[in-house]
Amino acid sequence: MTLDSVPTQAAALAVLELLAKEAPASAYDELAASTRRLGASEAELEELRSALELGLAVRAQLGRRQQREAGLSALVDTARDLTLPYDLDTLLKVITRRARLLLNLDMAYISFHDDEAGDSYVRTADGHATALTVGFRVPREGGLGSAARQNTAPFWTHDYMADDRITHHPVIDDVVRAEGLHAILAVPLRHRETSFGVLYSADRDVRHFTPGEIALMSSLGDLATVAIEKARLFNQARLDIADLEQYGARAKSELAAAHRVNGIHRRMIDLLLEGSGLGALTELAAESLGGTVAVLDLGSRTLAATGDLPAADLAGVAGATLEAQVAQEPIQLTDTGWLAPVTAGTERLGSLLLHATDALSPAELELLQLTAGTTGVLLLMQRNTAVAESQVRDEFFDALLSPAQRPLPQLRDRARSLGLDLERAYTAVVIRPEGGSQGRAVVWASSYALRFGGLSRVRGGCIVLLLPSEDPGTTARQISRELTPLLGHPVTVGAAGPSTRIEDIEPTYAEAVRCLNALSALGGSGSTASARELGFLGLLLGDRHSVGDYITHAIGPVIDYDTHRFTNLVQTLEAYFQSGSSPTYAAESLHVHPNTVSRRLERITALLGEDWQDPSRALEVQLALRLHRTRETLDPAAGEEVPGRP
Repeated sequence: MTLDSVPTQAAALAVLELLAKEAPASAYDELAASTRRLGASEAELEELRSALELGLAVRAQLGRRQQREAGLSALVDTARDLTLPYDLDTLLKVITRRARLLLNLDMAYISFHDDEAGDSYVRTADGHATALTVGFRVPREGGLGSAARQNTAPFWTHDYMADDRITHHPVIDDVVRAEGLHAILAVPLRHRETSFGVLYSADRDVRHFTPGEIALMSSLGDLATVAIEKARLFNQARLDIADLEQYGARAKSELAAAHRVNGIHRRMIDLLLEGSGLGALTELAAESLGGTVAVLDLGSRTLAATGDLPAADLAGVAGATLEAQVAQEPIQLTDTGWLAPVTAGTERLGSLLLHATDALSPAELELLQLTAGTTGVLLLMQRNTAVAESQVRDEFFDALLSPAQRPLPQLRDRARSLGLDLERAYTAVVIRPEGGSQGRAVVWASSYALRFGGLSRVRGGCIVLLLPSEDPGTTARQISRELTPLLGHPVTVGAAGPSTRIEDIEPTYAEAVRCLNALSALGGSGSTASARELGFLGLLLGDRHSVGDYITHAIGPVIDYDTHRFTNLVQTLEAYFQSGSSPTYAAESLHVHPNTVSRRLERITALLGEDWQDPSRALEVQLALRLHRTRETLDPAAGEEVPGRP
C-alpha cells in the first residue's frame, strides 16, 4: 500500500511494514507527514509517534546487530587470517591493516616496549603517516599507551588534544599535531601477566567510539597477542631448528675430522710397530697437516725434517719449548709456525715444529699433539733400543781394544750384526774431561757415536771413540768444539789413525792414548792432537813408547815395499838425506845412475805422500830411518818382524 492511503488507525501496521522492508529512516518521516495531511486526530498522531519511535528503535537495534555481526564476521576473518604462518613483521602488517579497516579509521600502528631503553618504539604502521614511522621512539610516560598499560584495559579519546584525562607529553603531542589525529583508541597487548606492546587505532576526525567498537578492538588485540606470540614461538622454533641444523652439520664435520685424525694416528702407530723411523713419521705428519715438519732434540738439533723451516719459526724455539712443556699443548710461534712438546711422561725428549701452509683447525691441532706424543713414544723406543744395543756394542768394542783379540772372522761377523763396516777407514779418539762430572760427557759420547755410526766406551778414566774418519786431527778438533761448551770446561783429545783393518784398531787406540799422554806431558791439557801432528814427540813423551809404531807410521809403506819386492827404497832414502837431499850425490854414493834415484824417489812419494819432503815430515822420516837402522844393528831379527810391533 502507499503511504497516502494508509489510515491513521493502521499506523502501527505501516510501521511494521517499513521494518519488514528495511526502509530507510526518511520513510518513517514521510509516514508521519502523510498521517498529518489526512487530518488525523491528536490521539491518532500520538499513537503514530509512539509506533514510529518503537519502529526506529527496533531499526536502530537491528542496525547495531547487523553492524556487530559484520564486525564479528570481520573479526572471524581476521582470526582466520592470523592463523596463517607469517613471519613477525608480515603478521604485524596484517594486524594493523585489519585494525584500520575494521573500524574504518585513518591509520593504525603497533608499538613494542623496550625495557632496556625505558621507552617504546613503533614496530609497524598502516595508513598514510608522516611522523609515526617504523622505529619512532614513543616516550613511556604520557599518551594513551601509558594509560592503557597502567589500566591493563583499552583507553580511548574522541579528541586527543582536548582531552584532559590524558597525561600529555611534548613528543607525543607534536606527532599527534603533525598527523592531524583526533580520535585514538589504544589496546594493550598482554601475554600472561606481561604487557609487551600497544595496538593503536586513530582517526583524523573527532569520533566517539561505541562500546561495541571498543569491544571489537579489544578482541582484535587479544587475537593479535596470540598471533604475535605464535609468530614469536614459530620464529624461535625456526631459529632453533636452524641452530640444530648448523650444530648437526658442525657435529658431522667434526666427527668426520675426528675419524680422519684417528685414522692418521692409527697409521702412525702402525709405522711404529713396523719399525719405521722418524723420517717416515714426519713425512706422514707433513702430508696430513699440510706443511713442513721437523723433530728437534733438547739441544734444538734437527733429528728429522721434511724440508727447511723459516728462520722466524726457529728463532723462538728455545724459549717456547719450556712454555709448551708447561702448557702440555702446542703453542703458536708465528702466524704459520707451531711448536708441540715431545715428552714421555714428565720427561722432555725434544720438540716438534710445524710450518703450516694454512691456519690449523681444532682437529689439526689435535693431530699435531697426537703426532708429538707418537714421536715421544718413538724416541723412547729408540733410546731403550739403543741402551740394549749399547751393551752389546760396548762388549764388542772391548774386544776390539783388547790386545788378545778374538779370531778375526768372529769379530767381522759381530761387526756386521751391529751394522758396522770395519773395513773402511776409522779413527780412534781418546777424550779426557778436565774437571766436572764425567756423566754428561759419557752420555754425549754415546749419542755422538750412534749419530756417526761409531762406537764409544769408557776405559782408564777416559772416553774412547771409534769413528768413521780419515782425518784424526780434524775429528779431534770437531769433538772438542762440540763437547767443551756442553760440559762448561775444556777437554783434552788425542786421536790416531786412520785404520782400515780390524786388527789395526787396537794399535791405533794405543797410539791415540800416547798422543793424549804426550799432550799432558807438554802441558797441553784442554787441547787436541793426532799422532801425525805430534810426530816423534809422541814417541818421546808418551807413557808407553812404541818404536815399531812410530817407524810404521813414518816409513812403514817403504819398508813393506822393500820387503815384498826386494827393492832398496829404504837405502835410497838414507843416501838421499845423507847427501843433503841431492839425487845426484845420492846416486854417486849408491853407485847407480841419477835417473834410477829419481825413479825411486817418485816411488817413495807415491808410498809416503807428496809432503814427505816437508821439513817437519822429513825430520820424522829421518828419525824413523835412524831408529829402523838402529834396531837392525841391535837385533838383526827385528828387521824381519811385522812393522808396528814394539
